[in-house]
Amino acid sequence: MFTGLIEDVGRVAALAPMGAGARLMVFTGLPLEDIRLGDSIAVNGVCLTVVESGEGLFSFDVSPETMERTTFRTLRPGAAVNLERALRIGDRLGGHLVSGHVDCIAVIRERRESSGNILFSFRLPGRFARYCIEKGSVAIDGISLTINSVSADGFSVNIIPHTGNRTTLSSRKPDDEVNIETDVIGKYVERLLGGEHRDGGKGVSLELLAKSGFL
Repeated sequence: MFTGLIEDVGRVAALAPMGAGARLMVFTGLPLEDIRLGDSIAVNGVCLTVVESGEGLFSFDVSPETMERTTFRTLRPGAAVNLERALRIGDRLGGHLVSGHVDCIAVIRERRESSGNILFSFRLPGRFARYCIEKGSVAIDGISLTINSVSADGFSVNIIPHTGNRTTLSSRKPDDEVNIETDVIGKYVERLLGGEHRDGGKGVSLELLAKSGFL
């Protein structure tokens, strides 16, 4: 798990194809002496496992599913990426709980600047837009942000100067693609209240709660 608070902006050293997947190498300013093989690092919001490290960079194996579902397929050497190490028990949770499992790709619809802030609006598939609520949380390229407003196919956020300066968002422009992870709580609630179980049974419903004596 992660918090969505970015620790470092790294640079892609290489993205080498490995079958349908790839080997991603990233230059970083994070202390490599504190990073072990097998550790989880969020790269632009994608949870990856360190398979090699040294000389100011670390490497990850990227699965075909990740290549297909995220913006990694467009990464090029020199590209900036947001980096965050996994949350440790006892750490402050300053952002929100982020799993590092990207739901979809969103496209920047508009960028405006006001009083040093950057206002972005995004378009994303409707089946994921329903998990976005006003004043709720969303992770954009791994950055924990608060949603300002929502529409049927998107949402908007406000980026303060501190966030813009410490992440990749300051360089983002209309038509750029970003990784989106919606708030995990909404997905679990939907699954429990209305989703079908693998065995064909229904999830938790008002009818079930009443029948069980909870209502």
